[in-house]
Amino acid sequence: MKQIKRVFTYLFLSVAALVSIFPFIWMLISMTNKSVDVTSGRLIPGTHFIENLNKLLDQTQIGIALWNSFLIAVITTVLTLLIGSLAGYGFEIYRSKGKDILFNILILSMMIPFAAIMIPLYRLFGQISADAPLIGLDTLAAAFLPTIITAFFIFFFRQNTKMFAKELVEAGRIDGLGEWGIFFRIYMPTMKTTYAAAAIIAFMNSWNNYLWPLVVLQSPEKQTIPLLISNLGAGYTPDYGVIMTAIVIATLPTALVFFLMQRHFVAGMMGSVKG
Repeated sequence: MKQIKRVFTYLFLSVAALVSIFPFIWMLISMTNKSVDVTSGRLIPGTHFIENLNKLLDQTQIGIALWNSFLIAVITTVLTLLIGSLAGYGFEIYRSKGKDILFNILILSMMIPFAAIMIPLYRLFGQISADAPLIGLDTLAAAFLPTIITAFFIFFFRQNTKMFAKELVEAGRIDGLGEWGIFFRIYMPTMKTTYAAAAIIAFMNSWNNYLWPLVVLQSPEKQTIPLLISNLGAGYTPDYGVIMTAIVIATLPTALVFFLMQRHFVAGMMGSVKG
């Protein structure tokens, strides 16, 4: 009976895995076929990958788009980890009367959709453009500044900081470390799995961000990879083989980051702390 149950369990998991991975398999197959083959649903690998890749390189500025996305994603990730961990650490370690009230306000802000604040943000950056053109409209800085920190990451770091041994803070103070020394030399190394999990989430969110860059980036040389893929599909006769090739290239960085850090990601999401 146990063996039969195990067979059905593995069968169900295999089917579920196949259904989950099928879109990626179809995407890989499609980038080797012509557009007409993709639209007809062909599931056999073709011989047109080099042709699709050459078209992509000739017709688009994919190298610039990849660099823009990479630059925005890296800066966003670094600043998100720094600011989010500082805020989460402060909310949990230090005590004050209004701390919980402020934290609850931050949590409530998670209920506000980004589309609701997009127009005020656009007007703000429009006004900034006159005095500070380096961070105004149509700059990469404008694409990442509103996204470098969210209430989610503050909440995430605070919840994980609850598992951080507060005795280490006292030990650091006794040894003569300042508050910044405790944070950078004790807290950050101890919470490395939390940082890894947050880094994956922040990087993927930034890399796949479409709406705000679409609004704030106006020059073709400033576009990110999601904008480039969107433009490829906006024509009257989109070449789906080329589009699928671009999607696969755009997927590789996030997939690589996740697979390299997935062990730390699982540990960080479970709230474990390792020295």
